[in-house]
Amino acid sequence: MTRYQKLVVALLAFLQFTVILDFMTLSPLGAVLMPALRITPAQFGLVVSVYAFSAGTSGFLAAGFADRFDRKKFLLFFYAGFVLGTLLCGLADSYPVLLVARMVTGGFGGVIGSVVFAITTDLFPFEMRGRVMGFVQTAFAASQVLGIPAGLFFSNLWGWHAPFIMIVAVSAVVGVFILLWLQPIDGHLRGPGHHGGTSALGHLRATVGKPRYLQAFATTALLSTGGFMLMPFGSAFTVHNVGISVDKLPVLYLVTGLCTIFTGPLVGRAADRFGKFNTFTFGTALTILMVLIYTNLGVTPLPLVITINAVLFVGIFSRMVPASALMSAVPSPDTRGSFMSVSSSVQQFSGGIAAAIAGLVVVEAPGGLLLHFERLGYVVVGASLVTLVMMRGIHKMIPETAKAGAPAVAAPAPEA
Repeated sequence: MTRYQKLVVALLAFLQFTVILDFMTLSPLGAVLMPALRITPAQFGLVVSVYAFSAGTSGFLAAGFADRFDRKKFLLFFYAGFVLGTLLCGLADSYPVLLVARMVTGGFGGVIGSVVFAITTDLFPFEMRGRVMGFVQTAFAASQVLGIPAGLFFSNLWGWHAPFIMIVAVSAVVGVFILLWLQPIDGHLRGPGHHGGTSALGHLRATVGKPRYLQAFATTALLSTGGFMLMPFGSAFTVHNVGISVDKLPVLYLVTGLCTIFTGPLVGRAADRFGKFNTFTFGTALTILMVLIYTNLGVTPLPLVITINAVLFVGIFSRMVPASALMSAVPSPDTRGSFMSVSSSVQQFSGGIAAAIAGLVVVEAPGGLLLHFERLGYVVVGASLVTLVMMRGIHKMIPETAKAGAPAVAAPAPEA
């Protein structure tokens, strides 16, 4: 990598950190937020899923425009809206206001991930993307190590609003760095396949009309099932079913996140060296095993809970990183932004449905005990097996499209 490429990876990873942190902060706050706002598990599931539905809608609407602008400007526009939505979450004082705030945040934040992956694909060849995706997606783990424990600490100190205000402050700094340091990314506007004279609707139609894209979208729809089903109720399950006190949650997330921070880059390197589909298969097998163990836990000592969570997230990362790298090779450069937006939209919609269903399956017993949580685990296992079969189909089509991952579409950038 050049110095500039390393800088881009760092900026994108930090940006992803803030966006993922905003989503993940809601999960550990569930044990505090539900009694504070006097809402039921079904209502809390709706708070989580409304973000996903809003993100899915905006991602689909933005798809027609995603390849018509400099990706840097496109990214900054949606990031500014995301910061505004997060600020509204920090100022919310009731359930309806929080619901609207999550809609705004999802409407802007849901597009950011697709732009990040489009930029990554523009700047790095396919044989390097496992490593790059591994670094960028360590933001997921970093949000656990730094963000979630800090969020829980501040929420215990100043209330559940404080973590969102913290995210706004960090995001503002990240936005300034991107504005000043990230070079324009507009090479796709000069490519031979650029749809300069095509309408936004026509460009969107051209994207969703390709058979291999439809296969990729269908696979994406199942990839997010596990996260959206289990994570929203993770803290409540850990506290009320597993017997870990609220003040011990920061330790749990801290240790688990530290493990996955080191795992992400290693998984990325393994995907580039041993094959992205092989790594995905390993991750699927490990995830299935750990989900079955995790969702059937009773009262368990903290060290064992930490171990189970750490291994579970290793499995999740071993699916996320190679899956992202494989998907990045499917679209051609002139439809890359549109493909990523639609893919993100599909992921958010399916995730929103999964979260809403989870809220209906899980029942809160007197004392906060969650019933039927193990049923969510069985659904996740089934979805993981189907996804493995579908991802094999994506893997088989990669040789035909891998050349589309060449970084020639990006404008040349300075060394430093």
